[in-house]
Amino acid sequence: MAEFIAGALGGACGVMVGYPLDTVKVRIQTQRNYTGIWHCICSTYKVEKVSGFFKGMSMPMSTVSVSSSIVFGVYRNCLYNLCKLKYGTPNVKPSKLDIFLSGYAAGGIQVLVSSPADMAKVRLQTQVSPHRSSACSLLTQPKYSGPVHCLLTIAKEEGFLGLYKGCFALMFRDCHSFATYFLSYAVFREWFVPLQQRNSELMGILLAGGLAGVVAWSIATPMDVIKSRLQVDGVTQRRYRGVVHCITDSVRQEGVTVLFKGLSLNCLRAFPVNMVVFLTYEAILKQIKPFST
Repeated sequence: MAEFIAGALGGACGVMVGYPLDTVKVRIQTQRNYTGIWHCICSTYKVEKVSGFFKGMSMPMSTVSVSSSIVFGVYRNCLYNLCKLKYGTPNVKPSKLDIFLSGYAAGGIQVLVSSPADMAKVRLQTQVSPHRSSACSLLTQPKYSGPVHCLLTIAKEEGFLGLYKGCFALMFRDCHSFATYFLSYAVFREWFVPLQQRNSELMGILLAGGLAGVVAWSIATPMDVIKSRLQVDGVTQRRYRGVVHCITDSVRQEGVTVLFKGLSLNCLRAFPVNMVVFLTYEAILKQIKPFST
C-alpha cells in the first residue's frame, strides 16, 4: 500500500511541474501551423495567455495520481513476487531483467486507466480558445468546455471505444518506456548512490530520476507522436485507419523526422518532472513504510 500512496503523490507533483511544456509538445506533434517550440509558445501566449498552457490540467492531476499509483504499486509488487518466484525470497537484489519485466507489466496495466484521461488531455490541449480579453474570443467557441464535457462528447460522437482511441499506441509507448524508466533509474541510482556514501543520496535520487525520465522519453517519443495524432483524429474528419496507417501516412507526408517531433521538449520536461516524481516517491515511501509493515 505504501508504494501506491507514494506513487500517487509523486505523480501529482510531476504533473504540476511539467504540464506547460507538455501542452507545447502535444501542439507541435499534432498541428502543422507551428514552425518550432518558441513559435508555439509565443502563439499560445498571444492568443490564450498563460491559461492556454494549463488547459485540461484538472483531468491529469486527478488521473495521473491514480495511474502513477498503479505504475509504482504494480512495479513494486511484480518485482517482489518475481524475485520470490525465481530466488525463493524477495529479499535479494533483482536482476536487470527482473526490473525491466516488472516495469513493462506496470506500464501495460496503467494504460487501462490513463487512456481516456490522456484522450481528454490531448483534445483540450490542441483546442485553441482565445483569451476572454481577445476580440476573436467572441467569434469562436471551443468545442469542449472541460475534461468531463470532453469525455462525454467523445463517447456520444465516437462511441465508448472512442475514449480508447490510440490505446494500442499508448500501450506500446508505455510498456517500453516504463520498462526502460525503472531500469534506467535502478542503474543510475547505483552509479550515483553507492551504499558507502549515504550522504549523497538526495543528489543521487534527483540525478537518477531526471536521467531516467530523459532515457524513457527518448524511447517513447515516436509512439507518443502517433498516439497524439490518433487521439485528435476525428475532431473534424477521420484521417487515420489505425496505428500502422498513421505511421506510414505521417512518414510519407512529413518524413521520418516526424516521429521525433517534440523529442527535445520531452527530454527538457522529463528531467525536472522525474526529479520531482522520484524525490517525492522516495521521501513519502520512507515516511510511511514503517507504518505499513
